[in-house]
Amino acid sequence: MPRLILLRHGQSQWNLENRFTGWVDVDLTAEGEAQARRGGELIAEAGFRPAVMFTSVLTRAKRTGALALSSAGLSNIPVVEDWRLNERHYGGLTGLDKAETALKHGEDQVKIWRRSYDIPPPPLEAGSEWDFSKDARYAGQAIPDTESLKTTLDRVLPYWNEAIAPRLQAGENVLIAAHGNSLRAIVKHLFDVPDDQIVGVEIPTGNPLEIELDADLKPVSARYLDAGRATELPAIS
Repeated sequence: MPRLILLRHGQSQWNLENRFTGWVDVDLTAEGEAQARRGGELIAEAGFRPAVMFTSVLTRAKRTGALALSSAGLSNIPVVEDWRLNERHYGGLTGLDKAETALKHGEDQVKIWRRSYDIPPPPLEAGSEWDFSKDARYAGQAIPDTESLKTTLDRVLPYWNEAIAPRLQAGENVLIAAHGNSLRAIVKHLFDVPDDQIVGVEIPTGNPLEIELDADLKPVSARYLDAGRATELPAIS
């Protein structure tokens, strides 16, 4: 049976600064690098060897994956990057301090934007500092100007079906190094988590989530490799 590991990137500079990051390409902190390396050590201890690593086009995810593979002695593993594994686009909240945003708009409104399944933040203004429409990584793509978790899933799932699922169905092990919300979208799909529950699913940074799948890519078992930092997993039906 194929094995899948989901690895959320380590702490980034804007995580540390408590800012809405989304698609902004910030790097890891020293702590984030250590989390990534520790993730790799856990992957090696689990005897996991992926045939391929999928990641987003954002530095914090790519470097987390690379550091983990290096730490696991797996630096020769092929890597595939795609923007559809990017973090959720936070629209007009991008770059803002989370605490200051709560003071300005109210904690209840910010909680709705952050934690509701299908209500996105206000759109990012065209031509703003964080306008990604002219970024060469997204050339020719119809990229969003804001996203909810639902619309994040709407872009992640086709990529899963097109690129990732076929590798697993061929019996290959797969590592995905990505982001809290793009990985949450995959978890929702695999475990069939209800809309009103998925927003409460948290994937710890740098703690590999190993999922064993059957021939239909349904979870048979799931565990965090660092049990001491594990969070509750969705039920396996």
